[in-house]
Amino acid sequence: MDKSRGVFSDSTRATVVTAREFAAMLLPFTDKERGAARINASLRSFAKPGTWFAPMWAIMVGAIASPNSHWDLPSLGRIAAAMLMAGPLLCAFSQVVNDHFDRDVDRINEPLRPTAANQLSPATIAIVAVVLAAAGLGIAFALGTTVGCLAIAGLLFAFAYSAPPLRLKARNGWIANGASGIAYEGFAWVAGAAAFGPVSAGTVVLALLFSLGAHGLMTLNDFKSLEGDRALGLRSIPAALGPYGALVQAVVFIDVFQILAIAFVLVHMSWIAAAVMALLLLVQLPMQRKLATNPAGLAPWYCASAIPPFCWSMLAAALAVRFGGW
Repeated sequence: MDKSRGVFSDSTRATVVTAREFAAMLLPFTDKERGAARINASLRSFAKPGTWFAPMWAIMVGAIASPNSHWDLPSLGRIAAAMLMAGPLLCAFSQVVNDHFDRDVDRINEPLRPTAANQLSPATIAIVAVVLAAAGLGIAFALGTTVGCLAIAGLLFAFAYSAPPLRLKARNGWIANGASGIAYEGFAWVAGAAAFGPVSAGTVVLALLFSLGAHGLMTLNDFKSLEGDRALGLRSIPAALGPYGALVQAVVFIDVFQILAIAFVLVHMSWIAAAVMALLLLVQLPMQRKLATNPAGLAPWYCASAIPPFCWSMLAAALAVRFGGW
C-alpha cells in the first residue's frame, strides 16, 4: 500500500510539472531542452502524464473548429470535461495498459518505471485501468453519443496497440503508429467537434491528415525504447529500419501530411491560415536538419521543440474550418 501511495504521489507531481512545461514550451523563446528533459522524466511516472497533452490539445482544437462552441461558461465547461476525458482518463488508461504489457521491455529501457519495478500489483493496475476507462466513458457519453463511440474506438485501439493477441507495437510498427496517431489526434479532434454538434467534412479531413503527420512523431518517440525493442524482437520502426531509416520515414510523414493539410486549406481559400501553417512548417525544417546529426540522441529534443509549431498549425487549420464553414 505504501508503495502504491508513493507511485500515485509521484505521478501527481509529474502531472503538475508536465502541465507547466508544456504551457511554457508552446511559447517562443523558452528553454526547449530543459522542457524536454522534464517531460521525458514524467514518462517514467505511472500513467505517463507527458503523453496526455496530445489528445487534450486535439480535443480543444476540434471544439474550436465547431461554430457551435462559444466563449462562455457552458462551452468552456464542455471543453474542460472533454479534455479531462481525453487526457487524464482515457490516455492515462492507454498508458497504464501499455506499461502493464511492456514490463519486459521497460526492464531493459527504463527499469525505474513503477510497473517494470513491480511497485504496483496486477490487481491495483487492473482496478486503476477499469476506473479510468469507466470515468472516461461516462464523460464521453455525457458529451454525446458520437463522442462516446469515438471514446470506445480509442479504447479498442489502445488494447490493439498494447495487448495480446494483436499487440500491434510488437508485430508491425507502421500499423501500430497509425493506430496510435489516429486515436490520439484524429479521434480526439473529431470528438472535440462532436461535443458541440455535427462534425464538418473539413474537420474530418484535417484530423486525418494531422493524425498521419503524428505517425512520424510516434516513430521518433519510439527511439527511446530502441534497445529493448531490438532485444525482445519488437518490430517498432526504429528497430526495423535503424535510426536513420526511421528518421527519413518520420520526417516524410511529418512534412508531407502537413503540406497536404496546407493544400487542403488553400483549396478552401483560407489564405491567412494556410500562410501561417506554411510558416510553422518552415520553422520545423532547421530542427529536422539538426535531428539528422543524431536521430536517436536528439529525438526527445526534437519532439519538445517541433511539436509546438505542429500544434499551432493544427489550431490554425481548425480556425480556418470554423470561420470558413467547410
